[in-house]
Amino acid sequence: MDRIIQCVPNFSEGRDLEKVEKIVDTFRGKKGVKLLDYSSDKDHNRSVVTVIGEPEALKKVIIESIVKAVELIDMTVHSGQHPRMGAVDVVPFIPIKNVTMGEADEIAKAVAKEAAQRCGQPFILYEMSAVSPHRQNLGRIRKGEFEGMKDKMKSEKWKSDFGPDTIHPTGGVTAIGARKPLVAYNIKLDTDNIEIATKIS
Repeated sequence: MDRIIQCVPNFSEGRDLEKVEKIVDTFRGKKGVKLLDYSSDKDHNRSVVTVIGEPEALKKVIIESIVKAVELIDMTVHSGQHPRMGAVDVVPFIPIKNVTMGEADEIAKAVAKEAAQRCGQPFILYEMSAVSPHRQNLGRIRKGEFEGMKDKMKSEKWKSDFGPDTIHPTGGVTAIGARKPLVAYNIKLDTDNIEIATKIS
């Protein structure tokens, strides 16, 4: 592959592994795309997929995975420890080789536009793709989670960038955009004291 983009979509399902496999199957055996890793967490009820590919090939499989996840995951019955607002919670695109941040941004927008048309899922652009500074941070966008997003999106401040201006009834809403590489890890604490966790972070 001469031009490579990485994508790390997060899906709000980590307990029903049959559903997880059906979503991951959308990445398998596709020309111009390589599935690097995927993992599921039952407590978070979330699965994270890491995939790289040529821009056009990657765009197609990401759209396919979004459509499949919205079909399979019902956020009205979802629970887990990780904050979430959608069946496909966040879809970041990271330029890796011979691809600019601007091109990653264009692909994120193209994916959002087509996936919104195909499954009625609203998308909010974040990070480098955000249309205004208050929409850059994922935590701010996600605040209120699935249960609060319907009311939140009534405000002009939080209207979707692609798709309907309210949540999908079972799929919720998805954050999507281009960003720089991110290293994330979890620390398990033997306490329920939030102040301790906050100090560590």
